[in-house]
Amino acid sequence: MFKRILIANRGEIALRIIRACCEMGIETVVVFSEADRGAAYLDLANEAICIGPPRSAESYLKIDRIISACEVGGAEAVHPGFGFLSENAHFADVCRSCDYEFIGPSSEAMALVGDKNSARKIAQKVGVPCVPGSDGLIESDGDALKFANKVGFPVLIKATAGGGGRGMRIAKDTEQLKTAIQQAVQEAQSAFGNGGVYLEKFIEGPRHVEVQIIADHHGNIVHLWERDCSMQRRHQKLIEESPAPNLQQSTRQAMCEAATRLVKESGYTNAGTIEFLVDKNENFYFIEMNARIQVEHPVTELVTGIDLIKAQIRVAAGEVLPFKQADVVQNGWAIECRINAEDPDHHFRPCPGTIEKLIIPGGFGVRFDSHVHAGYTVSPTYDSMIGKLLVHQPTRPEAIACMRRCLNELKINGIKTSAPFQLKILESNDFQEGHVDTSWIERNFIK
Repeated sequence: MFKRILIANRGEIALRIIRACCEMGIETVVVFSEADRGAAYLDLANEAICIGPPRSAESYLKIDRIISACEVGGAEAVHPGFGFLSENAHFADVCRSCDYEFIGPSSEAMALVGDKNSARKIAQKVGVPCVPGSDGLIESDGDALKFANKVGFPVLIKATAGGGGRGMRIAKDTEQLKTAIQQAVQEAQSAFGNGGVYLEKFIEGPRHVEVQIIADHHGNIVHLWERDCSMQRRHQKLIEESPAPNLQQSTRQAMCEAATRLVKESGYTNAGTIEFLVDKNENFYFIEMNARIQVEHPVTELVTGIDLIKAQIRVAAGEVLPFKQADVVQNGWAIECRINAEDPDHHFRPCPGTIEKLIIPGGFGVRFDSHVHAGYTVSPTYDSMIGKLLVHQPTRPEAIACMRRCLNELKINGIKTSAPFQLKILESNDFQEGHVDTSWIERNFIK
């Protein structure tokens, strides 16, 4: 087992990893930018090393500075968290070539599944249903129009790299297609350094359901069941839950088995997430795989009782998974609300500033993963998520009631947050009955 791990991330996920390492008896080195200097979570690591100014491109995305921090801090392994360099195959390669184990998949497997186009080919090879899509990347407007006419509008333009909804556009007709492709290419190039895009048939009114897997280096692949992430605004997830509501057990089982086949074929190890769209008839279609730990991983932890960060570390250290598929059962119901420093009343614009007062809800089955505190200044430089409020209860109605109570209890003064908006969602009949899809929020709440 590693004696010291460097955490190449910041904020909530950095604190999450520090806590897991502490419980495992592993020392931690955490890097930080000038914008995060003085953050309270830095004091919980054994060592904190500044790697540059606030801009991510000059700090958290600087591979050479992170490797230097590994050397200075005496780390044996690197945990990338999520975002930043977590799905950068070159970074994983550099870490390992410098004798620092990367806590994640091999660079070859990451590159294979991280490229949505190649991941689709793997899925098709092992019989995992895919949304009808273009054969490879779109090279010209003529190719795009030919595909769109074949499957019918609307179509979805998707970046082959990255995630988080960037590089995605919907074209409803021929007139919109060319402009949508140009916008998607420009956004993808800016966000990921890769402007490649492909087309898919747009599935109307789907749910977004994903399967959590973990695989060790001894051939063991285990799925940890599914999460429903349909509550989205512009492809950004706001609320996640597990199990997925109103999903037949046969569909759940088939989806998880499909995810496992895809992981086996790709030679993937460590934690990963396979994402699907599920239509109204419970037909499911593979859309992409995330080669990292997900923001919403705690909902899976709550219903399975498995600490995914610790499992990641053990797999990277070469250990055999301590549980088998039959050991993993879904117990109760978990819901997560991503608490973002945003103003829902003004188009969700970012709302950086100083938190003047913070009251965190508690009680049976309540968890709040966050690095912020009263007096903490939310930087405009990074992602707006400041915490994740989670509840775990025996049933979905009890989980919804608990989350509504917690959102009312949560007080964050000094900045605007997404919490009041999420409370409205949980109070709606459609959500309570599970009659929602990925565009439900925009149809019902966004003017």
